[in-house]
Amino acid sequence: MQDYPPGGQATETKPHRSLFERLTALISPEPENRSELLELLHDAHERNLIDADALSMIEGVFQVSDLSARDIMIPRSQMDVVDIGKPIEEWLPMVLETAHSRFPAVDGDRDKVIGILLAKDLLRYYAEETFDVRGMLRPAVFIPESKRLNVLLRDFRANRNHIAIVVDEYGGVGGLITIEDVLEQIVGDIEDEYDYDEEEDNVLRIKDGQFGARWRVKALTELAQLNEEIDTSLTSEDVDTIGGLVANHLGRMPRKGETFDIDNLRFEVLRADARQVHVLLVEKIPEWSVRTDG
Repeated sequence: MQDYPPGGQATETKPHRSLFERLTALISPEPENRSELLELLHDAHERNLIDADALSMIEGVFQVSDLSARDIMIPRSQMDVVDIGKPIEEWLPMVLETAHSRFPAVDGDRDKVIGILLAKDLLRYYAEETFDVRGMLRPAVFIPESKRLNVLLRDFRANRNHIAIVVDEYGGVGGLITIEDVLEQIVGDIEDEYDYDEEEDNVLRIKDGQFGARWRVKALTELAQLNEEIDTSLTSEDVDTIGGLVANHLGRMPRKGETFDIDNLRFEVLRADARQVHVLLVEKIPEWSVRTDG
């Protein structure tokens, strides 16, 4: 039997919140900024409400809006390019060895990128008596170093493009970036064509920053190798790798986008998940700029 109020009209019953829920809402208000939201998400992970992979992807989505193309681009010196000013026989072995699907095509100078060559188009070289490399080139997309990754990802999807050439403020080529590079910031490592797998790529010099030289460093790089590569003297009796060193320094697992100083080095976490840090940005800083808050 349905109860009616004194006026004779039925009313909708509202969900009743317990006293505990109302008190919790008063002392634990909804997050007001990104930092508070991430704290809640990490707390949810610690209570097994979300798994490590989900937490990492959520953090990656936030970080993509903070990073720009210069932060993750493949530097100019590391680009595999084809120089169409030279006979195809001279650069075809490099195409076969690297096994990329796309190559920036230059005309005598790395700053003169005139298009993108798709490796599959080279099949016509073996099937046709005449082969015009210039006629095979696809248009190259040029973007500024400052372009935000979230905007770039939207452009990649809208234009069905997979690669862009990054240029500096003077119009010179600074590097290249692929859609896989951007997606890796969200979902973690993807085995793509431009991944660095060789040991010598553990420490990669990139474009200089505010204080000078900067390096992109894999967290599994041994301290001895980093010291040798960038002329520093990091030591630890407890760990062997740079990832272990920063985790010990913070007393916890570093988070994406976090920055901190160790001695005269400034570290920024470029890629990490709830289990481990993967890639760091490292630069030397003057003594007066060292932060002591850890």
